[in-house]
Amino acid sequence: MAVIHQTTLKPTKLELLASWLPSRTWYQGGSGEPRLVKAGGFRLDDPHGEVGVEFIVVADTGGTHPVAYLVPFTYRGAPLEGADHALVGTMEHGVLGRRWVYDGCHDPVPVAQLLALIEGRVQAQDQNTSDTPDREVTRSFTGDGPAPADFVVGATTDDQDGTELSAAQGAILRVHRVLRPGTDSRSPLPQGTTGHVGGSWQLPDGTRARGLFATLRTAPGIDAGAR
Repeated sequence: MAVIHQTTLKPTKLELLASWLPSRTWYQGGSGEPRLVKAGGFRLDDPHGEVGVEFIVVADTGGTHPVAYLVPFTYRGAPLEGADHALVGTMEHGVLGRRWVYDGCHDPVPVAQLLALIEGRVQAQDQNTSDTPDREVTRSFTGDGPAPADFVVGATTDDQDGTELSAAQGAILRVHRVLRPGTDSRSPLPQGTTGHVGGSWQLPDGTRARGLFATLRTAPGIDAGAR
């Protein structure tokens, strides 16, 4: 299990995000700098214990209406080869030293662990406490056999709402960047969905919302059964 250190970060995660978010296709704010507050998230463990994996939810209150974003972060002790385009920035960690922070949709470790979460092979971990499962994160998988594992992290596609990764036979893993309340497993999932991850976050008014964090779609013609 990953150890959560209570220490200083320079710059902070929110400071890194404030300068990076406006450059994203799915950013919903205007020309001004976003005003971000932490709203939720969870962690996944790297089985090799080398890469920190955190799915962060932030709320931006700087626009005409609040928007919640999901950003998977990876924290590495050295640069990830071939991923300069996905570098969010570097930070100084009070215990671990310099960390390279990447958009996790372009990092093979969180992609593999997100698929493992969808299949139920790993469990989401609390964002702030070591060795503590996050019971608010839900997942499902329907499929006759394992989920596709050959998603290409270097060939992602961004649109106004999220990021998609493609695998062989047309399977699509979608990370929902702009979060929509009420679109989790308690509501009908999008047509063609064979797996999902859902969770909750805090709205600026203090209430809690639930929605989809990620969905897995299998191309028509690929068998899917109960699992």
